[in-house]
Amino acid sequence: MGKEKTHINIFIIGYVDSGKSTTAGHLIYKCSGINKRSIEKIKKEPAEMGKGSFKYAWVLDKLKAERERGIPIDTSLWKFETSKYYMTIIDAQDTETSSKT
Repeated sequence: MGKEKTHINIFIIGYVDSGKSTTAGHLIYKCSGINKRSIEKIKKEPAEMGKGSFKYAWVLDKLKAERERGIPIDTSLWKFETSKYYMTIIDAQDTETSSKT
């Protein structure tokens, strides 16, 4: 039986428009938590809408309204594993802003 993997939880919270979703999406991409085909599709969609800088944010921002407004509406969760770790990334919305929407 192999060595048990460590579980790493990452919770990202901050002000609206501070790059939380972009940071989380880029981390998922860099850790190979999303396959190349999916990331290529995600990169293409914002570029077609003139929002190319949102490419990593859209890994987690899946709602149409989130993509149109450019800010998360709901908390997102992404789980994946690497050769050494089980990873959970939570991208939390800005509670002050979300209470006004």
